[in-house]
Amino acid sequence: MKNLPTLFRTLQFVLGMVAALPVAQAADKVTLATNWLAQPELGGFYQAVADGTYARHGLEVTIKPGGPLVNNRPLLAFGKIDFLIGTNLIQPFDAAKQQIPTKVVAAFFQKDPQCLLSHADGPWKTWDDLKQAPLLMGNAGRQTFFLWLHDAYGFPRANLRPYNHSLAPFLNDPRAAMQGFATAEPERIREASGKEPRVFLLADHGWNSYSTVLETRNDLIAKNPELVRRFVDASIVGWNTYLDAEDTDAADVLIKKDNPSMTDGLIKFSRRKMSELELLRGGEAKKLGIGAIDVERVKSFCAKMVAAGMYQEGEIDPTTAVTVEFVNKGVGVE
Repeated sequence: MKNLPTLFRTLQFVLGMVAALPVAQAADKVTLATNWLAQPELGGFYQAVADGTYARHGLEVTIKPGGPLVNNRPLLAFGKIDFLIGTNLIQPFDAAKQQIPTKVVAAFFQKDPQCLLSHADGPWKTWDDLKQAPLLMGNAGRQTFFLWLHDAYGFPRANLRPYNHSLAPFLNDPRAAMQGFATAEPERIREASGKEPRVFLLADHGWNSYSTVLETRNDLIAKNPELVRRFVDASIVGWNTYLDAEDTDAADVLIKKDNPSMTDGLIKFSRRKMSELELLRGGEAKKLGIGAIDVERVKSFCAKMVAAGMYQEGEIDPTTAVTVEFVNKGVGVE
């Protein structure tokens, strides 16, 4: 019994130590919706899921793929998803015009990979030549970048032809040109025809929109900016890993699970092209890190869309469509 005081003090010490241990915090559940099927052009987000980067930032992330028959955009405004990958700046401009309370918080592609393609052995060898070509283009392209092509370079509307994501009309017409992504369609055409086409990147001719932009709701930014910051930072880390790592098998497995039509050859081609074209690390991102946004560039692109007739002068304030609160901090820059 004489040892009871010592035992009591020991018990108090142990209980105190247990109380001082950090309480495990549940990860924040986050849903990221994409603008297209799973592909390497979204690889950094899949990488951050696969290698635990999101988990290390206290996030449990679910990726909800888009596609040609899937429109995830309305889900953001209604709070059904937390983040959305947008194709370029036009959709955020539309949101600003309609006073939809969303914003771009990071711009992962400093160059838009949107391009025009012509046959390797066809008659169209230069950018100006393409104005003579029957141009296969979908409705979304006709309502966006074609308006700029028409205004800035005089591409004629009469040359437009339907495009439904099938290569067959292009492959069967040596005079045809078509829309595409520089990171995908050239390889698809090479696989089908044995010849890689000529590629004309819109970004090389003045189309200065960002692409693969990350959007979220204004209320999430206001109520939980720390969550937004963690998601943006973790996504940047995921992209750096996906671009640099020799082994991205874990991410690629997730991509192929969500999109069984994706091939290893196309994944390899897309990763190589993203690096060669400096889609993620070019421009402001060289100094400021992946995801960088230059507000003056956003305003410049908006002015081009006004000139192309997409918006009226003064109809929108492009600066309300983006925020630099979570980027331009050099995350991931050596």
